[in-house]
Amino acid sequence: MTRRSQAWSLSALLLGACTGSGSDDSSGGPSTATDTEVATEPATATDATDTSPGAPTSGTSDDPTGATTSTTVDPTGETTTTTSEPGTSTGPTTETTEGTTGAVEVELPPPDGEFDYQLGEPYDPPMTVQIVSRDRNAPPKPGLYNICYVNGFQVQPDEEDFWLDEHPDLVLRDGMGNPVIDQDWDEMLLDTSTPEKRAALAEIVGGWIAACAVDGFDAIEIDNLDSYSRSQDLLTQDHAVAYMALLSAAAHAEGLAIAQKNSTELLDRKDEMGTDFAVAEECNTYEECDDYIGTYGDAVLMVEYVEADFMTGCEQYPQMSIVLRDLELNAPWTPGYVRDAC
Repeated sequence: MTRRSQAWSLSALLLGACTGSGSDDSSGGPSTATDTEVATEPATATDATDTSPGAPTSGTSDDPTGATTSTTVDPTGETTTTTSEPGTSTGPTTETTEGTTGAVEVELPPPDGEFDYQLGEPYDPPMTVQIVSRDRNAPPKPGLYNICYVNGFQVQPDEEDFWLDEHPDLVLRDGMGNPVIDQDWDEMLLDTSTPEKRAALAEIVGGWIAACAVDGFDAIEIDNLDSYSRSQDLLTQDHAVAYMALLSAAAHAEGLAIAQKNSTELLDRKDEMGTDFAVAEECNTYEECDDYIGTYGDAVLMVEYVEADFMTGCEQYPQMSIVLRDLELNAPWTPGYVRDAC
């Protein structure tokens, strides 16, 4: 795919997009399945290497940040180390999006394109698939629209040492100083409570986003936008929206589209977040699909884990990309693998 140079750096976008946290608002909607960890933790994304025939070698750095750094001074006079790494991908289907990140042209997933959700071990998708989502440490699949999964709001279990040893101040902590844990997925929450911490997190996660672009992905899927609802009231919706805007700026700087994943309660703040499309888990189960479509139109990718709800979705939304998967997102050669599409 064609690479396009950028007229601005992530450093400048971080400074421009990073504002105050706003008012407290911690209400949330129903929680749905999030990340996937094969063989260890249901629905928790893992680092994966594509062993399928003909798969390319990933160019992602082994360093979790996967990026270079530079130093700038923000408007308050404080010195800030920022991350910047080139690399973009474009395609024939594009949309100009505007919001907190400014106008930028990005390529969206093909409308009603068949979708495969591979956050565990990557594999060769069926020949009819046009869109695939994979973990950021897996390579994209040539010839398809590739979405790079990034756990931007919580800590992957295999990256705990990186955060605790190198960035302990960016891990959300309770009144006793202990990391706040998402009990469902056994993941530490990242601390998005202040502009300074959001900027520091965006430097790191922005490096991962830049690596996705270098590897050849077309879009970014940021997980756990709703982590504030599991934060013991230490984080708010405003914190999440402000941080998501920084990640959108980082993706757009690399020419990548970026998805809102789940969190219907934040749909009316799409423009603030700067998101371009949606990945909606179990929207048929929770009767939320119309909400996503009302905001993103046909740029909604639906993932269902219950066959009856998948069938309902296929009947009610024949124009949409809908995939049925097993909760662990197993590969075809693994017991328990389930996949269907309509």
